[in-house]
Amino acid sequence: MKQTITIILIAAIMNTVYAQSPQKELQLNPFGLVYADAIIENVKGKVNIHPVTYKINNIEIAANVYTPANFDPSNKYPAIVIAHPNGGVKEQVAGLYAQRLAEQGYITIVADAAYQGASGGTPRNVDKPVHRIEDIHAMADYITQHGGVDKDRLGLLGICGGGGYSLKAAQADKRFKTIATLSMFNSGVVRRNGFMNSQLPSIQERLKEASDARALEAAGGEVKYAADIEWSDEMADKMPFDLYREGHYYYHRTHAHPNSTFRYTMSSLMDLMRFDASTNMNLITQPLLMIAGSKADTFYMTDDAFNKARNAKNKELLLINGATHIETYWKPEYVSQAVNKLTDFFSKYLGTNDNKEKNI
Repeated sequence: MKQTITIILIAAIMNTVYAQSPQKELQLNPFGLVYADAIIENVKGKVNIHPVTYKINNIEIAANVYTPANFDPSNKYPAIVIAHPNGGVKEQVAGLYAQRLAEQGYITIVADAAYQGASGGTPRNVDKPVHRIEDIHAMADYITQHGGVDKDRLGLLGICGGGGYSLKAAQADKRFKTIATLSMFNSGVVRRNGFMNSQLPSIQERLKEASDARALEAAGGEVKYAADIEWSDEMADKMPFDLYREGHYYYHRTHAHPNSTFRYTMSSLMDLMRFDASTNMNLITQPLLMIAGSKADTFYMTDDAFNKARNAKNKELLLINGATHIETYWKPEYVSQAVNKLTDFFSKYLGTNDNKEKNI
């Protein structure tokens, strides 16, 4: 019985609903940004942020475009598409890396996934891999039409679950000249097998639950959600893995955002559980950089995908010494190490823009 409860808790922690952050000052940012040293106003000659919208199959997508210091649309700049983590939104870690890379001279874009965050789509919090991958293709569609962007110098960065979906997007989308991941999370494998294979015995039971939820939706009934509960600090502290324990504090305390929630439709599990970000890795022929913390309990996912990318040109693996998965999202020394490496990597394959706001 205790083992069953533990398995349920592990599965649920990443699907918890939003809890109010005690750090209310983070919510005072006029752009809704909740990361350290975020832009609070657009200043001429500095990195600027531009909220934009566009559509994917009639669903309105909310995105932020970051332009470098002294941006001149008559020039041509390399650009980077950034995919956010599962349950995350563009104002959290994805926005942090978008801003930091813009400081290095890149035009960057980060968007809330369809059905999530400030983007449209109903029912809310559908979380299907096909949608998340299309989100990435659509960001590329939009940013390559943006003034000042050199469409032939387009990079891709995926963070956590966005990293897994970025691997899939880059397999087919050769507009991306290079791809990088940070703390990659293979959503399908974890939803199916549980973190570190902790839910193998319940696969068929959970598939039945997802199938029943889809049938109910199709009949016009209630939309069921996975782990539609609130978590306390005490509950999180009992989690056996750093990912879930630290993830609770990041998403629900220190960097909470009202649009961020790990709740997703139960029917989405039908799609998630048959997905694997690490399949067909041989299709990636672009230069590949994968970054993870040396202490990250999710590293096995990065390691698996990296070893399968046999055709990737000049692939590189960076382990940030001492970092856990979540610490790569916010801890200054780890973020700086990651951004330094990303800057070197992207400049090598995409070129550079001389109008940098500052060096890291």
